[in-house]
This record gives sequence, C-alpha cells and structure tokens, in this order.
Amino acid sequence: MRPTLRADPTRRRGRGNPTIARVDVIRVKGGARLAGDVAVGGAKNSALKLMAVALLAEGRSVVANVPRITDIAIMGEVLRRLGCDVELKGNEAIIDVPAEPGAEADYDLVRRLRASICVLGPLLARRGFVRVALPGGDMIGSRGLDMHVSGLARMGAEISNEHGFVIASAPQGLRGSKIWLDFPSVGATENLLMAAVLARGVTEIDNAAREPEIVDICDMLTAMGARIEGAGTSTLIVEGVDGPLKPVQHTTVGDRIVGGTWAYAAAMTRGDVTVHGVRPEFLDIALDKLVQAGATVEPGDNKFRVRMTERPKSVDIVTLPYPGFATDLLPMALGLAAVAEGSSLITENIFDGRFMFVNEMVRLGADIRTDGHHAVVNGRDRLSGAPVRATDIRAGAGLVIAGLCADGVTEVGEVHHIDRGYPDFVSDLANLGVEVERTDVPEPTFDF
Repeated sequence: MRPTLRADPTRRRGRGNPTIARVDVIRVKGGARLAGDVAVGGAKNSALKLMAVALLAEGRSVVANVPRITDIAIMGEVLRRLGCDVELKGNEAIIDVPAEPGAEADYDLVRRLRASICVLGPLLARRGFVRVALPGGDMIGSRGLDMHVSGLARMGAEISNEHGFVIASAPQGLRGSKIWLDFPSVGATENLLMAAVLARGVTEIDNAAREPEIVDICDMLTAMGARIEGAGTSTLIVEGVDGPLKPVQHTTVGDRIVGGTWAYAAAMTRGDVTVHGVRPEFLDIALDKLVQAGATVEPGDNKFRVRMTERPKSVDIVTLPYPGFATDLLPMALGLAAVAEGSSLITENIFDGRFMFVNEMVRLGADIRTDGHHAVVNGRDRLSGAPVRATDIRAGAGLVIAGLCADGVTEVGEVHHIDRGYPDFVSDLANLGVEVERTDVPEPTFDF
C-alpha cells in the first residue's frame, strides 16, 4: 500500500519552499546469482475476480490461496462497501454475502483497482441494477469497457455512462444471447461469464479469453451450481440457472506471472531456481523462450526448475493473448534481451503503454530503441546501477531484476506498485541470495 508521506516539521512551509517527505524504495546490489527455491502463491488476476464471483451466492464463500497483496485488501473493502462481511485471514478471503448486496461501487476505491470493474456482471445479474465508477489501475495503455458494455447490452441490459459511472439496469432480468468479442478480453469475458450464469436461457461467448484464470473462475462457478461448457477454449457456453447459486470454498490457481518473473530472473542472473506452486504448462511459451536463450528448464508437478550457466542468447518475443507470451512478462523479456548476447526484437500487441518504463531501463544502461509497438534491444554484458522508478506492477519487478545484472547499486522507487502484485518480494530475493533492502528515503516536495 502506498506509504504515508510524512513532512519534516523542521522545514519551513511557504510558497516555493521545499518540504521533506519519505518514500519507500528497494535497493539491490548488482552481480547477484539467484539460487534456491521460491514458493508462489495464488494468482492475483484470479483471486480478485473469485472474490467478485462470491457476490453471486448469498452466504459464506471462502477463497483460499489468496496472495497477501494490497490489491486484495482493496477488493475486500470494495465488497465491504457492497454490504459483505469480509475477513482476510492468512491466505484466505472469507466473504459473507447478504441477501441483497449493495449496487454501487464508489470511485475512491475503483480508481485504485481496475479489477473492481468485475463486480459489474455479478451485481447486475443478482440485483438488476448496478452503478460502478469507471476504473483506474496501472497506466499501461487504454483499456476501454466497450466489449463489457456491448456484451451486457446484447443480454438485455440498459447501460449509460453518467458522471464517471457506468450505470446498468435489467429490470426484466438478463437473457441469454450470442456474443462475439472483437478481442479475447479477459475482463470482458469475466464480466459476461458472471452475468450469464443467472441469465435466462443460453449465452454463447465466442472469441473468449482462454487464460488459466478464466478456467479458475469457471471452476468456482461450476462448484456453485452454474452450468458452463468450454472452459479453456475460445467458446464458452453458459446455461443460465433458475435457482440461487450456493456459496463454496475454492482454492486459487498459482500465479503464473510471478512464477514467470522468477524464471526470467534465474536466466538473467545465470542462476538456478526452482519455482513451486505454478503449473509449468501455463508458461509453455515463456519457458520455451528461455530454452532458446540457453537455459535448462525442468518441469515438474506444480513446479519447475530453471538453470542458466552462460550469458543468455538473444531471442525475439511477441506478446499475444493466452496461450501466447503474456504481456505481463514483457518487462522481464526486455530485461533478458538487455543482457543477452546479440539483438532481440520485442513486440507488444496487447497494451499500448507497456513500453512506458523503457526510459528507466535506459537509465540502467540498456540499449533499447522503440518504434510503435516494437522494441529493438541490443544486449550488453552488464548494465549499470542507477536510481529508477516503477511505473506499474510488472515494470517495477522487472527493474529490480534488471538491477541484479548491473554494476553497483540500483534503487527502485514507487515500489507501492510492486506491492500490488508480489507478496514478500524483498524477502524472496534475499532467500535466493540477493543483497537487498527496502527502506524509506527523503524526497523533496514543493509547496506552491
């Protein structure tokens, strides 16, 4: 969570005079070789949506293997303001849903967590009316709600956008429909899926997202009594149920993005890391790219091992919807390319703002040239430590890992972004052999 800024009371306040605040940073010493075992918890991109799934059934649902990250705490507060009793206990989210949950999600929370838009579908299905603030989230490009809105409209919802809110109503209830998504949007697939389980008739979602996190949601919904076919394929067929769904206990799938982060960190530092808690088949293409770069990858049962003994070789990478190379791993792909032997072409096809952090990589000495959604990276044997700042969750983790391949010390600021996706990040690094610390440092601000 973003640290509280504390002004230095010894500084005079006044027009143009600086005050001193303190902000968290992560410092790493370059030259580290990661070695050992690291455990990965539940997927952020699944757990947040599973908490929203709980809204579809009155009573107590328990989502287990939930990561201890700030986004989960924010989602818990979103649900509390909808009338739910939420307890975050260890790695569980215990959610008691009332007979009539609230129908409005306020801006002050939704702006901090884009995933909170996923309450739109289940609340519309249960209440027939919902008012959700337009979301915020990471600044990695435009991510409109057009497919959410058009899909729900095909199911009979009346939708408007007023004063920064999406307002949807279905006084006669939702009805099944055939929906084609222009792009296999994860968020749109999730919202339409959750709405469809209580709609009258059959809903067919074509060109649906196929991510493991979508399958995870389908598994929880099915356990609650929903009727879903095609989970993990591009066509989802949902037969709406008449009776109420029942609350359940469900265990979140392992976080493939965190697992992939450690895999690329092992390869970049010429290390030897075994990642536990992630099914390697969820990372087939990402791990195959590491093999092409010269690493040895040994898959196992809900784990895998990555070993690299030589400098990585350059590989070209293109991000695509699952099962393609995940856009969330693009910062790690750029980091690998930055220290690889030869030149790499990295192409980003999902978010138009993913390359925002490239300037920070250049501060570390990386040789990167971007042109639209392409980046040409000429690898260097070593990078150079420098102060940089995280621009989003994955960029923050990628910069810390790049710092491991740099001479001297790298200081990464704005680390509240990392907190949103990586529990125990600093302690995991330390356990893998990194000289790392998290501390707060003074940062001057100015009063005007």
